[in-house]
Amino acid sequence: MRRHILASTSVIALLLGSSNAFAGMDEAKAFLDTEIKDQSALDRAGQEAEMQWFVDAAKPFAGMEIKVVSETITTHEYESKTLAKAFSDITGIKITHDLIGEGDVIEKLQTQMQSGENIYDAYVNDSDLIGTHWRYLQARSLTDWMANEGKDVTNPNLDIADFIGTKFTTAPDGKLYQLPDQQFANLYWFRYDWFNDEKNKADFKAKYGYDLGVPVNWSAYEDIAEFFTGRDVNGQKVYGHMDYGKKDPSLGWRFTDAWLSMAGNGDKGLPNGLPVDEWGIKVNEKSQPVGSCVARGGDTNGPASVYSIVKYLDWLKAYAPPEAQGMTFSESGPVPAQGAIAQQIFWYTAFTADMVKPGLPVMNEDGTPKWRMAPSPHGVYWKDGMKLGYQDVGSWTILKSTPDDRAKAAWLYAQFVTSKTVDVKKSHVGLTFIRQSTLDHKSFTDRAPQLGGLIEFYRSPARVQWSPTGTNVPDYPKLAQLWWQAIGDASSGAKTAQEAMDSLCAEQEKVLERLERAGIQGDIGPKMAEEHDLAYWNAEAVKAGNLAPQLKIENEKEKPVTINYDELVKSWNK
Repeated sequence: MRRHILASTSVIALLLGSSNAFAGMDEAKAFLDTEIKDQSALDRAGQEAEMQWFVDAAKPFAGMEIKVVSETITTHEYESKTLAKAFSDITGIKITHDLIGEGDVIEKLQTQMQSGENIYDAYVNDSDLIGTHWRYLQARSLTDWMANEGKDVTNPNLDIADFIGTKFTTAPDGKLYQLPDQQFANLYWFRYDWFNDEKNKADFKAKYGYDLGVPVNWSAYEDIAEFFTGRDVNGQKVYGHMDYGKKDPSLGWRFTDAWLSMAGNGDKGLPNGLPVDEWGIKVNEKSQPVGSCVARGGDTNGPASVYSIVKYLDWLKAYAPPEAQGMTFSESGPVPAQGAIAQQIFWYTAFTADMVKPGLPVMNEDGTPKWRMAPSPHGVYWKDGMKLGYQDVGSWTILKSTPDDRAKAAWLYAQFVTSKTVDVKKSHVGLTFIRQSTLDHKSFTDRAPQLGGLIEFYRSPARVQWSPTGTNVPDYPKLAQLWWQAIGDASSGAKTAQEAMDSLCAEQEKVLERLERAGIQGDIGPKMAEEHDLAYWNAEAVKAGNLAPQLKIENEKEKPVTINYDELVKSWNK
């Protein structure tokens, strides 16, 4: 869950649109003329046909006032300020698209789930909650909805197969529970110009014995961080790493957003490890969570997880600017753009638009960036077949407590803002891709040189290794809040990395045990396993052809490996 904005204030877009007496194709054509133009996956005839479908499907709901909500990021601001008005003008359905802090979205969602009161008609919330939605049975299965009650308001041109993130919003029952609205990944960021500087390359090879390049593993990342920290580059002292360490809620998603999987905890499996995921939570063959601690076969406090915390702490203290230890996520985010950071291992592509603004120290005069993004390096415990990073997938979710007519009107809006007519233009504004047809659009081929590798990554086969939290997590809101407190204790020095992760897994198991006792999630809720030691559970995992929890590797400084960025990009196109 992330974040470059955690505003507590609420920005509300109340968009009444035209009187529904004037809603229709004239308004649709004006929208296509002024806003969409040729930035669409459909030709003009296709756009008009899709708009005609929305006009016709919306007629029974004209004049209704519908409320939806999302967090405050650029993509959703565009929806709230531009697309909501267009939808209202075209359909006569009056849309209020609220923009609030991400934590507030979850709070409203929880309140509606617990009370049954219809607070919002639809939510854009992270697919990290897929396990929560599936187990609590409070969210509508969109698969069932589109085939039954919602069939008459489901766009025949929706083309679910065109969405690149539906694996993340599909539960173990094979049903779709959320429709992706925006996606962004967490990748490796680096100064392409510095990495290609001949003196830097020569000095690095002389010191470390291999080529300076994109680090494939954490061992190489550490060497590069050491090399650049304190180095004079163009008359300024630079740092080899950037991160943040203040004990704050934003420290939680720094780790739940797949940091442990990058180190190599959990099992193989895409989009998430099975039976043990990147949170260290293990499930049985019925998808019931059975534990988080190593003692129950989980991996939250296993050697790979502890290694990930140790490396985070070591790099933060040794290679990042001193003030980083006291920063939150939002405070640390703008720092790389200021021009003194060589690389960052944990960087959200949602920052791309802000990082390519003309005049920044990290931009060239011709409008191309001095930096690039690339796949994240992995830790010593990581194996082929594991996920390699996090991808945020904000997705439309409709709760069962929303009356059918209101749910239908909200579903029309959700489809409008994700439609093939609209999505290319929306993606140019927010750079948060959800459709393959959008990624394939020529306008993004043309724009790719200005975006630092974003298009190349999303068009590459590598992107499948970046995924959100999966279905092993049975109650995301309750479990996620435990992480920042535990990691904060390690960051502050109050606990060792091992002590912090021991505490975290114990707290997670308390939640799992309460859910098991309550029985509220039925036969897909937690069913805690018996306790044994690490050696027992590792042997059981190996016997079953799995990995987690892995035994400790004595030498965690593996042979460093780098790759030339330009050669990497070429390899994706073969």
